[in-house]
Amino acid sequence: MAYSGRCLCGDIQFQYDGPLGPVVLCHCKQCQRAHGSAFSASAPAQAIHMQWLIGADQLKEYASSPGKYRGFCGRCGSQLYSRVDAIPAILRLRVGALEKPLGKVAAQHVYVAAQADWFQITDSLPQFDKTERTNDPH
Repeated sequence: MAYSGRCLCGDIQFQYDGPLGPVVLCHCKQCQRAHGSAFSASAPAQAIHMQWLIGADQLKEYASSPGKYRGFCGRCGSQLYSRVDAIPAILRLRVGALEKPLGKVAAQHVYVAAQADWFQITDSLPQFDKTERTNDPH
């Protein structure tokens, strides 16, 4: 299935033509700060299937921790993905950047031990204090 997406200002547009893994809602403090929200929503995507249609020169990356990078638009700041050196073939695509409905629901909450005190998880999704996978770049 092909997915299209863009940043807030539209300077960056992309297409992803490959399988998307499960949507993970990450409650870690880095994601809270980066998104200005209670959590981030992302899904693993194979980097080889990502095509930057316009604005690839506007892509910026911030090293939020050693070996972990957050990709965003240099103009509007919209986060589009994260990646880690340890798993170079995988991006964690920010599903909020997708143009159309994803057609799937979130699979789990991770890093709930760091959950914002002003947000209450009310769904029945599995919750993990960390992640169930090692080196998960959420």
